[in-house]
Amino acid sequence: MGKEYDVTITEISRRGDGIAKIEGFIIFVAGAKEGQKARIKITQVGNRSANGQIVETAEKEE
Repeated sequence: MGKEYDVTITEISRRGDGIAKIEGFIIFVAGAKEGQKARIKITQVGNRSANGQIVETAEKEE
């Protein structure tokens, strides 16, 4: 717990949380939007998934 990762939110869960995957492991990120790139911090780890929070949102490159 407490590790940070750079992720892309690939979809939205039924509860409305963003979903990112790290090496096939599902991370639920509250308040994230689909397609968003962000640095997240893991706050809770379960058997098949984890919860994270956004630490920093990546700037869009245009």
